[in-house]
Amino acid sequence: MRFVDEVKIQVKAGDGGRGCVSFLREKFIPRGGPDGGDGGDGGDVYLQVDDRLTTLLDYRYHAHYKAERGVHGMGKNRHGKNGESITLKVPAGTIIYNDDTGDIIADLTTLGERIKLLSGGMGGRGNARFATSTNRAPRHCQPGTEGESMRVRMELKLLADVGLVGMPNAGKSTLIRSISAARPKVADYPFTTLVPNLGVVPYAGYKSFVVADIPGLIAGASEGQGLGTRFLRHVERTDLFLHIVDLSDPSLEDHQDYLRNFNIINHELKQHDPLLAQKPQIVVLSKNDVTEVRERSLEVTPIFEQQGFEVFSIGAISGDGLDELVRAIGARLDKEHSDQS
Repeated sequence: MRFVDEVKIQVKAGDGGRGCVSFLREKFIPRGGPDGGDGGDGGDVYLQVDDRLTTLLDYRYHAHYKAERGVHGMGKNRHGKNGESITLKVPAGTIIYNDDTGDIIADLTTLGERIKLLSGGMGGRGNARFATSTNRAPRHCQPGTEGESMRVRMELKLLADVGLVGMPNAGKSTLIRSISAARPKVADYPFTTLVPNLGVVPYAGYKSFVVADIPGLIAGASEGQGLGTRFLRHVERTDLFLHIVDLSDPSLEDHQDYLRNFNIINHELKQHDPLLAQKPQIVVLSKNDVTEVRERSLEVTPIFEQQGFEVFSIGAISGDGLDELVRAIGARLDKEHSDQS
């Protein structure tokens, strides 16, 4: 599994170089005086959002990062070179924690956003800095200060406008394949989707929105059942849920069973974060490519409409109803964004 959304790493800024104790030694200059140079400053550590990254995979295999230390000062008033800073690239949506205290250091959501995580140590002053009229031959210098260090926990929460939620094998992956260029794995068994997938969906000629296909949820997911809380965090930033309801499930004998499964998913979302229950939802009745399912959708639709939900019946394989669904999603997102502004 190559999708990595949580890692811990040890990071350290560069130490400052120490100053130098030196005296000028040249012919015909009997009292040349102190000429020890200063040490260079240690390199800083930065974090930057990179739009080419989608996971924290690189940090799974390399857990220690250290900026370059400053070069020590030298004689003849030669100052040490400053250490090179390092920049750690992360995907948009990464939250940075101090792993020792649990405090949030930064929430990086904007492409190109860059922050300083740790500051390098200051270089020490050489003995030339301490020469005075009463102390013309100082024999001491300063050591450089240590660079800051920290154990960091990175947690990725996908940035998406729309989150697809529903029971396992409800048709979420097939839907995102049909409306975007994303190509998640599709197969006829539960938990086909083991990692979140993102797809960009164009609408209204020039606009687009991002859809996140979240692995299927089951009762107890908020407590770790199934794929559990590992991926529930990825629906926290979405503006809208598409709740996929599979009408082809032969184990459901009564129409109220569909509403019962629907309520189970919503309960798990609320248990994970009460704010998720307040997000708007569109109900999508999937797999109406089959005649029996298409007939069943006519009977089930009023059940959800009575609950106040907008309902669409689609066939992701045939494309039936997809254009209407995409237009409705775009209109709902436009409304949500205008209300927020």
